[in-house]
Amino acid sequence: MKQNTLIVFFVFAVFFVISFLTNSLAPLIPDIIASFGLSNSIAGFLPFSFFIAYAVMSLPAGLLIEKYSQKKIILAGFIASFVAALSFALLPTFGVALISFFVIGLGMAMLQVVINPLLRESGGESNFAFNSIVAQLFFGSASFVSPLLYSYLVHHLHTSDTNLVVSIFSYLVANETKWISLYWIFAAISLLMITVTLFIKAPEIKLTDGDKVDMGKSFTELIHNKFVILYFTGIFCYVGTEQGIANWISKFLEIYHSQDPSTMGAHVISYFWGLMTIGCFVGLVLLKLFDSKRVLLVSGICALVSFSVALFGNLNQALFCFPLTGLFLSVMWGIIFSLALNSVPRHHGTYSGILCTAISGGAIVPLIIGALSDVTGLRGAMTVIFITLSYIISVSIWSRPLISNATIKDWWKLLLLSKKTNNK
Repeated sequence: MKQNTLIVFFVFAVFFVISFLTNSLAPLIPDIIASFGLSNSIAGFLPFSFFIAYAVMSLPAGLLIEKYSQKKIILAGFIASFVAALSFALLPTFGVALISFFVIGLGMAMLQVVINPLLRESGGESNFAFNSIVAQLFFGSASFVSPLLYSYLVHHLHTSDTNLVVSIFSYLVANETKWISLYWIFAAISLLMITVTLFIKAPEIKLTDGDKVDMGKSFTELIHNKFVILYFTGIFCYVGTEQGIANWISKFLEIYHSQDPSTMGAHVISYFWGLMTIGCFVGLVLLKLFDSKRVLLVSGICALVSFSVALFGNLNQALFCFPLTGLFLSVMWGIIFSLALNSVPRHHGTYSGILCTAISGGAIVPLIIGALSDVTGLRGAMTVIFITLSYIISVSIWSRPLISNATIKDWWKLLLLSKKTNNK
């Protein structure tokens, strides 16, 4: 299949934008709490409104991709994020924030559904694995950059710094709500992506029967399979763990270690996502050496230990172990998702849609932590992560995939078997 390099790089850009918009919420939470005078439990509705959109939109978006062109779906996703971000930038109230985050979440869910098949079609099936890794690098780099950009804006707006960008945003936002400048950037990026999308010529996605979402017989068959529910819970717990930690790191450091959320808090969140990106590449090597269940078990235990030290240790331990936890979390999504898909013989498109609705864990777990923190304190509330991590560890014990990941050991066995066959 002829490779369309321009479209491949466009998809990489979409991955970057999705991550930038999705993972910018975490460092903003302390500022949003302060600006709107919120309790932690009410603030928990912010990530809830964003990630619950995935539960609402993942399966419908899978159906839309069969009816409309992928270009129209991409445009709809970016138009949703542009309108929502601009609305909040112009009218920064808590009510508008909730609606804005939900609509941006809907847009990101639509984009998530279309970009992987588009990457496979435009880059060629034989290059899909490599291109997927590069896409994750773009995704991770945006997660790393966004907290640093937030920190830069907060500390340079309404100061003597007179560069053009700072001057523009200093005019647009009040001194008390500098963090809203990030939503002007969201709107600008979304508008840019709308413009780019209008001019690209994307190839038609040819979905196989296995890739399609079937809300009838296939869906009914899957939800009556107990392992489908168990893996759904695994994805739910993973995203809940990831977002439960990321969304409350900054506030935790502020409460228990007196660290400025816009400097140290933002930097620690940046390192958390940065180490997750590095961990993806380390995970690729590990999965060629060891069975994925064993990698999941060890990474789960290491994450549990690292998070415990971050939660109950001193400042230096917290600054080191929160990002380190991100490193150990990095392999979990891919392993759990692949174990799930490799545990059923058919209906993988519908199953993927079901699993993507489990991204709602990123809505529920931070909300639970916020609600509990008003009663037990944030440290006590964040122990909820022990439950989600424990469940992830359990996946490595009870999972029974029909197909296990291929390792170097398996390749060596096949090579020896091939030599024996040839000798005969």
